[in-house]
Amino acid sequence: MKLTFSWSALSALTTTPGSGGALRARPEDFVVEERPTYLPSGQGEHLYLHLEKTGHTTAHVARELSRQLGVKAKDLGIAGLKDRHAVTRQWISLPAKFESRLGDFQLEGVQVLETARHTNKLGLGHLRGNRFTVRVRGAAGTAEQAQQTLTLLQQLGVPNYFGPQRFGLGGLNAEEGLRVLRGESQLRDPQVRRFLSSSVQSALFNRWVSLRLERGSFDALLSGDMAKKHDTGGVFLVEDAAAESPRAARGEVSATGTLFGRKTKPLTLQAGDLEAEVLGEFGLTPAVFASRKGDRRLIRVFLEEAQLHPHDDGYTVTFALPKGSFATSVLRELMKSDVDAAGGDVPDEDSPDAGEDE
Repeated sequence: MKLTFSWSALSALTTTPGSGGALRARPEDFVVEERPTYLPSGQGEHLYLHLEKTGHTTAHVARELSRQLGVKAKDLGIAGLKDRHAVTRQWISLPAKFESRLGDFQLEGVQVLETARHTNKLGLGHLRGNRFTVRVRGAAGTAEQAQQTLTLLQQLGVPNYFGPQRFGLGGLNAEEGLRVLRGESQLRDPQVRRFLSSSVQSALFNRWVSLRLERGSFDALLSGDMAKKHDTGGVFLVEDAAAESPRAARGEVSATGTLFGRKTKPLTLQAGDLEAEVLGEFGLTPAVFASRKGDRRLIRVFLEEAQLHPHDDGYTVTFALPKGSFATSVLRELMKSDVDAAGGDVPDEDSPDAGEDE
């Protein structure tokens, strides 16, 4: 089995008709707004910039801030990375001593909405998540069908797949990442090596989620699962699946999958058998991920603030997701098409769980 990303290889949760349609016909058709964990206090040695950008990745804007203002790259703080094929609003921090130079910053498509001081540098993952407003144009299906699907996702949760942005153009990053993990790659850039090998973790997780959907254990638990409580974040070992599964059916807890690494133990019992099956399909063992730290990731996430507004040729859908989750997983369910299949610049997500340091 190949590690190349393809939506058609991943099971969908809903069986309602897809709307079809097109995304990102214009930048304003895809709007992403960060939901910060905290707002700047108004005092401190760090200046927070609330930026709106169109046609730029977060990394490019950060480089321009560094170049134009003379800020060292390591002194810039970013909570999450955003795609350039969208209108995005996010916070970036820099030392407050550069505030007097901010008037010199100019970049077409980038606007500083507000500034405020805070006591600490902004760090990766310092956000609750993102709010998405997405216009779907040229939909063949009706907005009523899309609303039906959205309602089901609100009730059942969204499969927490890593979207195609994680896998690069053509979905091929994981194939090269496997060569990195096996010591066969000639690439030397450590950041690129980390990103590519994280794609392998992501591909295995996606396959694990897909199998759970196929076999009816998406909103249920297996013995040996490490389940997570949605309200407190507490993680626990499932010993009696029959006793714990009703909590999963109510959306109180969900299974977590393994992003393999040296600090993350493989699952055991029934869940461990399924995990071993996924590894076996790709001819892998946990040992190949010794250079990675590893993590656990929820099988599903729940939508917040979900709304759908019909138009003559489609609809606009708005929803919020926690950090680390991909809007494309929602849109795939609504549209039942190969959403953003070619990949993108960076993920529409902000968790370091699949990109931690080696």
